[in-house]
Amino acid sequence: MVDTATMDAGAAPQAKGRDRSSPQGRRERPRRKPDQPWWFALPALAVFGVFFLLPNLLNFVYPFTDWSAFHPQIGFAGLSNFDAILHDGSLARDIRITVEYAVLVAVFQNGFGLALALLLERDTRFNRFFRAVFFLPVLISALAVGYLFRALLAQDGALNGVLSSLAGRPVDTPWLGSTTWTLLVVTLIHGWKWMGLAMLIYLAGLKSMPGDVLEAARIDGAGGWRTFWSIRFPLLAPAVTFNVTTALIGSMNTFDIVQATTAGGPGSETEVFNIYMFRVFGQGLYAQASAMSLVLFLIVVVLAVPVIVGLRRRENNQ
Repeated sequence: MVDTATMDAGAAPQAKGRDRSSPQGRRERPRRKPDQPWWFALPALAVFGVFFLLPNLLNFVYPFTDWSAFHPQIGFAGLSNFDAILHDGSLARDIRITVEYAVLVAVFQNGFGLALALLLERDTRFNRFFRAVFFLPVLISALAVGYLFRALLAQDGALNGVLSSLAGRPVDTPWLGSTTWTLLVVTLIHGWKWMGLAMLIYLAGLKSMPGDVLEAARIDGAGGWRTFWSIRFPLLAPAVTFNVTTALIGSMNTFDIVQATTAGGPGSETEVFNIYMFRVFGQGLYAQASAMSLVLFLIVVVLAVPVIVGLRRRENNQ
């Protein structure tokens, strides 16, 4: 009589072998979900291409044409538009004003933002409320901010009215009409508008600092200023890089705040490069305005890249 256990033991490997070889015995793998059709992205790609990619590509073409309100057709013009810009007489002045504007905005925006981040660092109800208050200007339209300050700083505006009440005599200071300090006033307005964003970035940097390093500094007897300057500020290097870079690039491309407050005046003392470009475009010289935008792009690259490289190197040396 044959041992049934032996038969079962011998039959098991054969059954396994049949299971592997026969299609019926194979284990069915879970079916992979089909990928999303790529054409779902077509509407977004179309919007991106028509309203962003194509205009930017054409911006490298139109500067070399004679496109204007005075020509029925567009033809090739070579470097004549760039030659006209160089001999216009306003290029060097407006580049200088734009660079001064960008540097002042970067100083004010980061100074205000860092000071607010240090003052509102603790997570209290009071501090959370005022963080939201100081961030509100970031959400307001830049044109609205410009027109608001234009009304406040007019010679018969609210600021001179308050100063007149305090001084007991009429005050009619032309805050936006002086060739001496108007550029400084407009950069203060720009820095005030964007200081809330810088504050949030610095707050994130302060909150991410390792507590054991700060505790070790306190144990070693370092005071508040010494701890900030030797430990906390170096650890804020990534936040400084981001804020300084965005402030410089954003202010060199500014238009709305300056247009709403001074429109480039008085006497072209606040005529940044985009105001100059807007004036030329309004004269119907479209190709020349496109050439100026290309010049501004090159200026931003030439000035911003060394700053970014220097700040990144500073981060790596911390």
